[in-house]
Amino acid sequence: MKTFVKFCGLTSPDHFGLLPRGGAAGFVVEVPGSPRTVSLEQATALVSAVPQGIEAWAVVVDPTADRIHTLFDEVGVDRIQVYGSIPEGLDFLERHHLVPSFPLPVDPTALPTLPPAEEFPRIHLDAPGSPARPGGNGRPANWEAAAALADRYPGRKLILAGGLTAETAGEALLRGRPWGLDVSTGIESSPGVKDPERMRAFLRAVEAVEEGHA
Repeated sequence: MKTFVKFCGLTSPDHFGLLPRGGAAGFVVEVPGSPRTVSLEQATALVSAVPQGIEAWAVVVDPTADRIHTLFDEVGVDRIQVYGSIPEGLDFLERHHLVPSFPLPVDPTALPTLPPAEEFPRIHLDAPGSPARPGGNGRPANWEAAAALADRYPGRKLILAGGLTAETAGEALLRGRPWGLDVSTGIESSPGVKDPERMRAFLRAVEAVEEGHA
């Protein structure tokens, strides 16, 4: 699969066998109010069970520098997706493996200014959320704004999230033209409970676009 795919909000290793090679497993770490949140201890156990060839990501909101250190050094994640502010006091490698999340505006002409790729090689794009729930809301993002960012920042590794499902993944790829997709609610049977058939269907939809069948 050419498209980077992140299955996010995982809370158990039950469906790790469905994770796409070259993609990522995302764990929401200690985010109050999220039905997918896990503790540091749970995250450590989950990360240790992620199959080889798949990145382990933590998803956090307004983390401290100490939390970033802990997630990399003790939990063992490969990357950290950050909603909100990025703290001071990080070394270059830590910052380099952070993935800042930017809300896509309703107006595709009011685009955010992205930091340089040398600092943050990957950028996460999502639908606007709330302070309590900045992501994982199941709201579709503005694909035209994603495409406009892809045009403004050619070659950037933009990862599109926001209300994606197997039914919309193909259109999101074709219209938003991201480097990768991030899905959570769209592969669940209920909040926080992943559905293996929806996971398989999502990957089939991505593969159909790559093979020119969508």
